[in-house]
Amino acid sequence: MTEYTDHHAPEGLRTRGTVVVVPGRGETRATYSRLGRRLAADAYRVRVVDAPGLDGRDLEGSLTRFGEQLAAAAEDSATGENGAVRPLVLVGADTGAVAVAALLGRGGVPSALRPDAVVLAGIPGGGAAAGGGWEDELDVRTSCPAHRDTLTEDTGTRRGALDQAVPEALLTAAHDGGIDVPALLLVGDADPLADRDALAATAKSLPRARLAVVRDAHHDVLNDMQHRSVAAETVTFLETLRNGLVPVVTVDSSAW
Repeated sequence: MTEYTDHHAPEGLRTRGTVVVVPGRGETRATYSRLGRRLAADAYRVRVVDAPGLDGRDLEGSLTRFGEQLAAAAEDSATGENGAVRPLVLVGADTGAVAVAALLGRGGVPSALRPDAVVLAGIPGGGAAAGGGWEDELDVRTSCPAHRDTLTEDTGTRRGALDQAVPEALLTAAHDGGIDVPALLLVGDADPLADRDALAATAKSLPRARLAVVRDAHHDVLNDMQHRSVAAETVTFLETLRNGLVPVVTVDSSAW
């Protein structure tokens, strides 16, 4: 059984970079098929891995194993002898985002994994949990009918996963570790699990970070009703990264 789900750039187009997507609590690789296809359509190689296994009693060991798994995924995505096509960008959601931030903040990242940038979506706040039944969890996650169906029909989805609070030590490592690569932070303004103040403080503390708030989006900000706009924001970030963090498009004047 494969450990990854891959989405390739259209045939005949040069691959513009590599994106490794890390799911969060309760999610499977299938959760990110829509996002993967959309980013791949813009000529990015997308690889979705399994959600990380995090043990609050062995944080260092969990992060080390997670780093090794990500490094293997990045190395194996290479189509030639020069490694993964750069830029290499890690995209994490929920605890996937927390694990990516904590891993980079602790240093010692394997060279094959050293990303050029990160996208961190739906980072939960300390002690944040969904509670209630499955419909309640869906309401916390998304208002998108298609995404709700995907989660409900996927037999691999772990229902009730959002009831489990994220280990405080892991959140502290994510917020305080310091990420020295460009970072796009995404959060929905209707996400009941988010700590907006903590995210704003983290974004301001990083040397090259952008915090983007998605109007009316819930916890699964990459897959909610606004997924097209969020994917567009992600592609804009990828293209800006390729251009040395100089925006490709700027607005000279606008009536809206």
